[in-house]
Amino acid sequence: MKRILGLDYGTKTVGVALSDELGLTAQPLETITRKDPNKLRKTYARIEALAKEYEVDKIVLGLPKNMNNTIGERGEATIDFRDALVRRTGLEVILWDERLTTVASERVLMESGVRRENRKEVIDQIAASFILQGYLNSLKKG
Repeated sequence: MKRILGLDYGTKTVGVALSDELGLTAQPLETITRKDPNKLRKTYARIEALAKEYEVDKIVLGLPKNMNNTIGERGEATIDFRDALVRRTGLEVILWDERLTTVASERVLMESGVRRENRKEVIDQIAASFILQGYLNSLKKG
């Protein structure tokens, strides 16, 4: 099985996680940062480079939904991001409900004793790991 990339797409950052070769676990990889929310060229290029480097054959992208299951402005932006990723990479990009992943990530970091100022650096990677792990777990249930 090839590896799967997990992404947590935000206005200024994209958290990146990577599955192991067996597709069992998700590990935080990096956070891609950009100064301007609308300047995505370098972000796409970095995701393409990571996909090639790790021989990824699929991407799981967190889809922010409202608690009532509707898709708002962030969700629409995420769908546009997905469409562009598919065009750029030629890979399958699966949208995955990411509700509460940031909350869960914050809790894990607090329980691990990570100081607040250091949490910002890794929270997007942890959120991407939760998104990817949720997807991987769904595959096991079959």
